[in-house]
Amino acid sequence: MEIKLSTQPYKGTRDFYPREMKLRNWFFGKIRKSLEAACFDEYDGPMLESLDLYAAKSGEELAKEQTYNFTDRGGRSLAIRPEMTPTVARMVAAKMGELNYPLKWFCISNMYRYERPQRGRLREFWQLNVDIFGCDTFEADLDVIESAIALLRNFGADETMFRVHINNRRFFNDVIAAIAGTDLEGSKKVSKVVDRKNKVTRESYENDLKALGLDDEQIARIDALYTMSVEEATALCPDSVGAGELTALFDALNATGLAKYCVFDFGIIRGLDYYTGTVFEVFDEAPENNRAMFGGGRYDNLVGLFVKNAKISGVGYGMGDVTLENFLVTHGLVPDTDKVGTKVLVTRFADVPLDAYTSLVDIMRGAGVRAALYLGNKKFGKQIDFAAKENYSHVVIMGGDELAAGTVKVKNLDTREESTVAIAELGSFFG
Repeated sequence: MEIKLSTQPYKGTRDFYPREMKLRNWFFGKIRKSLEAACFDEYDGPMLESLDLYAAKSGEELAKEQTYNFTDRGGRSLAIRPEMTPTVARMVAAKMGELNYPLKWFCISNMYRYERPQRGRLREFWQLNVDIFGCDTFEADLDVIESAIALLRNFGADETMFRVHINNRRFFNDVIAAIAGTDLEGSKKVSKVVDRKNKVTRESYENDLKALGLDDEQIARIDALYTMSVEEATALCPDSVGAGELTALFDALNATGLAKYCVFDFGIIRGLDYYTGTVFEVFDEAPENNRAMFGGGRYDNLVGLFVKNAKISGVGYGMGDVTLENFLVTHGLVPDTDKVGTKVLVTRFADVPLDAYTSLVDIMRGAGVRAALYLGNKKFGKQIDFAAKENYSHVVIMGGDELAAGTVKVKNLDTREESTVAIAELGSFFG
């Protein structure tokens, strides 16, 4: 019995045909240019890591429920990477004595998570990770946030299109401890409820907080924080280290003119266990796509998992390609990637030898011009149709008469203008 295989990609993954690859390469190129301008260096790591790495630092849910994991032939428990932060922390720990701090690193790598595909979230995705290691002060937090803002601005976005929502985990824990009379572990439990408050009903949110021992008055005090300015909120707990970090960060955002892109938001927690200080999420302001696009924060203790008593702080963020594409499309920031620069097709006639045509291609490529020879023996009109459909900007025409005269005709497919050009000058014609 013949088995017919599906032509569809695995659920939650995508095929990248040439048009989609052009778009992906375009925005990856913009990202690289933006970050390299801020002196971030690119790195990458392996697709496979120990499952224990994610269980230890990303939480049991991510490790057990959201990874593609397996046992290899040597009996080792491995996972296909669902995120990059634990990998980069491992890499820093491996050469911590050789590296020059502070490090400013970024990568654009593909990840896999076993979860329900939905808008902005797939099982396979490419993610930008930006990190600074070895700077303990708010300046690294500022630099990372500034890089995120600059990146979106380089795509043409302005302050009406996105907003950076900022909080601080140390500050959150101190405030919750003061309100609820709990310890650090109790504050972390409350943070889990607050982190998912926009994903559940109000009744469920209140019931979850009451299950942790909070009463109506304490819940109301927490609710009031969601609409406070950073000045109002930090005044409630002025002795908190986190309050001092928030104040310094927002003072710097005001001084650098970046405050118009940012807002304090006590409800920003970031669910991953390793965040310890500043946390932030970047929201799309478009009503039809109003959601968190990406985020990150400070994780002072992550490298210590690998090296005892290691004291290398880190701060960074991750941004998926799907949410970035949705943002760019929503705001009309995607260019026509089919119409990019000069692209030349050399057409063919039966009375001209092949090597005469290939020499034209070589001349143009040697001059840095994108050029190709038409493959096949279809009629001239069909060759022109092919060139138009494949977004060639020009065609080069050389029949027997042109070959004898040492010339070609160059036709601009947009303007329909035709020029006679000496073969020796063909490369410079497009310069």
